[in-house]
Formats: sequence, C-alpha cells, structure tokens
Amino acid sequence: MPASPLLRLGTRRSPLAMAQAEETRARLCAALGCAEAEIELVPVIASGDKIQDRPLADIGGKALWTRELDAWLAEGRIDASVHSMKDVETVRPDSLAIAAILPRADKADMLIGATSIASIPSGARIGTSAPRRAAQLLHARPDLEVVGIRGNVATRLAKLQAGEADATFLAAAGLNRLGEAGIGTRLDPADWLPAPAQAAIGIECRTDDDRTRELLAQIDHASSHLEVMAERHLLEGLGGSCHSPIAALTIAEGGEHTIEAAIYSPDGANRIAGRARFEVGDFTPIANLAKRLLDDAPDHVRVHFGGLHG
Repeated sequence: MPASPLLRLGTRRSPLAMAQAEETRARLCAALGCAEAEIELVPVIASGDKIQDRPLADIGGKALWTRELDAWLAEGRIDASVHSMKDVETVRPDSLAIAAILPRADKADMLIGATSIASIPSGARIGTSAPRRAAQLLHARPDLEVVGIRGNVATRLAKLQAGEADATFLAAAGLNRLGEAGIGTRLDPADWLPAPAQAAIGIECRTDDDRTRELLAQIDHASSHLEVMAERHLLEGLGGSCHSPIAALTIAEGGEHTIEAAIYSPDGANRIAGRARFEVGDFTPIANLAKRLLDDAPDHVRVHFGGLHG
C-alpha cells in the first residue's frame, strides 16, 4: 500500500459491504487508470453489525449503518464512504454529498425457502425484520406469520437452515455480489415492489472535498443516480423511516420516467398505491405523489409516516 493512497474508501466490514467496496475500487481503477493498491479500503464495524438480536427500527434506525463512517469522514480518516443506498438515512448532513451511484443491479427480492408467495403453506413462519417485506407479505398472505430475523446474508441463511423460519427474503443484488446467484425464487419487481434505492451502491464524501468529488464523478452512473434520488425524494415526501412500510420502483422508458409506489399498514391490511411520471431535474410530481398517498391513507396508516430519522 502506498504511503499516501489516491483515495481511502471507508466501508462496513460485513462480507456484502466489502464486496461492494471491492466493486467500487475496481470501477475507480478502471476509470482512473490506477493500480488497485492506490485505492485503500478502510473497514469499520458499524453499530448495526454489532446488534443483531433486535429490529433495526428499535435500536436507532439506519443511522446505525452510517454513524461510524460519517465520523471517520468528518475526522479525515477516510476520503469517501461506500454505502448500500437503501440503508442510508433520507436526510443527510449538509457536510456530506452523495458523489456517485454505481450502475444499479437487479432490484428484485428473492424468496428463499419456497417457489412462490402463493405456494407457501398456510401458517408458515416467514423471517424478516423489514417492515416493507412484512407488510407486503401479509397483504398478499394474511394467513402467514412473520418472525423477526436479522443479520448478514450468511447469518440469515443459517437461521433458516436451523428452522427459525420456514422462508425468508434476500435482495437479489446482494446474493449476486456475494457469488450466490441462483439461490431462491426471484420475485418480479413489477409485482413485488422493492425497497426504495434497493440494489444501488452509493459513494459519499465531504461536500467541500472538490478533489474527491471529481474523482468519484468518473464512476457516477447518471440513470442509476436519477432513480436513487427520485426514490429518496419519495421517502422524504412520505417522511419515511425504518418503521414505514414503503415500496417503490422507478422505470425508464423512451426518455420518460415513472415511479410506482405503495405504502402499507404494518399488518398489511391496508395498501395505498400510486404512480407518477417525472422529468430529469423536476421531482415535483414525486412530492405530489407522496402527498396523495398520505392523503388517501387512513389515520392508523399515516401515523407510521412523518419521521425522517430512519
């Protein structure tokens, strides 16, 4: 490792986070024409990785994935942080900028332990701690039971093997990045809407660090960046937090962009859905969509929205 690397990339230590950091480094090396050794990976153990026996929403929300990396950026120990964008809080400090989004991978969820949602036996226990997945599942299959299950991909697969649940969900992108493609059944995102910003890797740096921003701009994927910002704008309009069951899918066709979204009651009994077309540079239709969804939601659903801390 050179005494002074070109860039120091901070990342969580989990296997998936490290795989995402490796992909980021490879893309930077290809774009900048530099050797791998010139991009240093700096792993940190995030709070969210230390606590795995409780739902994320109960122990501090998405900030548990970013807190340590944010501090290291502020202290100058790293130049940039690599994130799974679906795990990044909706409102970020003004001192930080999302400088690049890599080409987005498969947005789909994978169902592990069954061949389809319809084929799951009645009364089966489905492991997930994601409010969106739990609500979507119970909306489609109220006869099933949701049990909390957290941890990285290997941990969740091990818990499934140990019988803690009969089936579970994992992101297709995460499995592919870990070389585990082919596990489970892919759920078509058009029918089973994913989480906002699912399958997107983002790189964040200090807002005033022009040098790093210029380097990261070399690997920014414009259409993926637009999708992620659109879906994060929806989250902001909804006041979405870790407690809020929100699903969204952005589709680009012939120069037009459409975002489909749904919000749920936690028990899945209520589903409020809508869509909006928007143009590059104008997210007003998305803000209007968020308002419509909340206006159409009953009070007992709306109470789960309005907080921007998760």
